[in-house]
Amino acid sequence: MYAIFRTGGKQYRVAPGDVVRVEKLPGEPGSRVEFRHVYAIRQGELMTGQPLIEGACVRGTIVSHGRAAKVRVLKYKRKKQYRRTLGHRQNFSEIRINEIVAP
Repeated sequence: MYAIFRTGGKQYRVAPGDVVRVEKLPGEPGSRVEFRHVYAIRQGELMTGQPLIEGACVRGTIVSHGRAAKVRVLKYKRKKQYRRTLGHRQNFSEIRINEIVAP
């Protein structure tokens, strides 16, 4: 059994028991979250929505919050003595998927 849902502008394929990193969500570690933007659920046969499945949700628990590794961005123009270095660290939340509820 698995589901495909959307959060933070991205889509994730999860099964019960998976731990997935998503864009940072409000809430403390240990609190429960529910994702209602479910596109597809496979429970024997594949059930898809148009575009969402009404009444379906994916429930999970926040395991932790963190920051990803630094990404370095370099801007450079040859022969002009121009160089700029930028860095970025993205915040994330780790979610443990508890159950997938199908209508």
